[in-house]
Amino acid sequence: MKINDIAFSPSEAPSSYGYNGANYDAKNDTLVYALGGLGEVGKNMYCFEHDDEIVIIDAGIKFPDDELLGIDYVIPDYTHLIKNKDKIKALIITHGHEDHIGGIPFFLLSCPVKNIYAPRFAKALIEKKLSERKKLASFEVTEINDDSAIQTKYFRIGFFNTIHSIPDSLGVLINTPNGRVVETGDFKFDLTPVGQNSDYQKMAYIGAAGVTLLMSDSTNAEVDGFSISEKQVAAAINDIMRKTTGRILISTFASNVNRLAQIIKAAKNNGRKVLVLGRSMENIVEIGQHMKFIDVPEDTFISQELVNQYPPEQLCIVCTGSQGEALAALSRIANGSHKYVKVIPGDTVVFSSNAIPGNAINVGGIVNQLMRNGARVLENNALSSLHTTGHASQEEQKLMLQLIKPKYFMPMHGEYKMLKLHAQSAIETGIPKENCFICANGDALVLHQGEVYRSNTRIQTDAIYVDGNDISGLSTSVIKDRKILADNGLVAVIVCIDSRSNKILCRPGIVSRGFVYLKDSQTLIKEAEVLTYEALRNAMKQKVTFGDLKNCIKNTLEPFLYEKTRRNPIVIPVILNHVDALKKEN
Repeated sequence: MKINDIAFSPSEAPSSYGYNGANYDAKNDTLVYALGGLGEVGKNMYCFEHDDEIVIIDAGIKFPDDELLGIDYVIPDYTHLIKNKDKIKALIITHGHEDHIGGIPFFLLSCPVKNIYAPRFAKALIEKKLSERKKLASFEVTEINDDSAIQTKYFRIGFFNTIHSIPDSLGVLINTPNGRVVETGDFKFDLTPVGQNSDYQKMAYIGAAGVTLLMSDSTNAEVDGFSISEKQVAAAINDIMRKTTGRILISTFASNVNRLAQIIKAAKNNGRKVLVLGRSMENIVEIGQHMKFIDVPEDTFISQELVNQYPPEQLCIVCTGSQGEALAALSRIANGSHKYVKVIPGDTVVFSSNAIPGNAINVGGIVNQLMRNGARVLENNALSSLHTTGHASQEEQKLMLQLIKPKYFMPMHGEYKMLKLHAQSAIETGIPKENCFICANGDALVLHQGEVYRSNTRIQTDAIYVDGNDISGLSTSVIKDRKILADNGLVAVIVCIDSRSNKILCRPGIVSRGFVYLKDSQTLIKEAEVLTYEALRNAMKQKVTFGDLKNCIKNTLEPFLYEKTRRNPIVIPVILNHVDALKKEN
């Protein structure tokens, strides 16, 4: 694809447009918006819409916070895309991390997109996901690289290589009828990389040709300077392998294939066999071997059943659990519940990672338990260089801004403070403040003849909670119920009636869990039972349904309990019909 062939000539926007809100012309203007990834780290999904076409970049998930009880994943609200599914022409993936590909199975069940494009490593990960679901096994993913070009009626799309903590990461150039947009994906700059290098020449060429809007990764906008090179981490790990006399356990992010390759190579070079623990780690290593990212002899690896047959100085265990996840391999090893691997005095445990914000307490608990069991624990710090980020720090973000030289800038992929700081960096590089847009999910930008404006249009967006196999997502009311249960508990009211005579047979019984301590609250419980009994007697003076009785119980008890305790437990009515009545009705 020749960039000069698809250049555009921006012109002045009509006076009806402005920074505080643009009148969107659905036929002639181009809309840019995010359904996820703004004001948060995760569930990235960025959309480009013109007339009857929509192109989507990434479809990720976000892992839930601790207060989202029982929730496995958080995904974007796809309502807008479901309503416009006939417009969707392509789903393009920048790289294979879960916050960029994890939502694909859920999205495809709602919007069966025919054209899915992904770089090589991400393609392998997506195909494995889809193969595990019978309904999605027939979907095909087209492989793309930095030389690929995608053409629709309105969009011409090209790519350039970037560096990230996973192989085959791409930035995206989107040519629209109203200007040129660059979406960086997740990136960093590493002058001595492991694997492919960033394509500085193509980025500079794109910038020289003219870019209307840059959308750039903001994750490390709070971090000064440049991040350290992956080769420094590899050297530090190799040094530990060489100097350590006992068994080594290393935990890192499973998706960081280049890091895994360096760890496994260092183990082999120092005469150690490698045991890989954790399903996600095993899957990544398998795919990495198949694609030659991890290029060591097969006999480098051993199965977990053989772990005790090798002396400690000949073993390296690579495992999941760098974030203190309760069910991950390292957590089970630390608490002694792993079937094959136990901590023994003299073990060295290496955390080749940093704790994600919010996980520090969990990681600290695992570190304490490992040390209680006699292990030496090494964590990343300024002196050890056991980990480096996959995201650009401030100076790298500025370098991207200088290479692309956009007229307008929209920071993406980050919490609000990250977006704000990234916008400030853009201003420092020469982009006018009024040309920087800090957006939230659902906010839309309008591209009109080479200019960008904030739109009056807002796209419906929300967080959808996924629980277990419920791929439709949980309703807000279910999450609300779980929160109430956690904060206020429940009260169950057991009522026995005779439906033949429409009478209540005895005073209701009340059972509480997580609301009040029954032995200390007998007076409250008795009052509630009497109040409920009288309310039901009055209600049953006329013919009622089971639904009427349940509503009567709730409407009577809920205000009473709140008045007495200032708490709102979930009230669950249980209606028991007399056996003789059931026989008569049957």
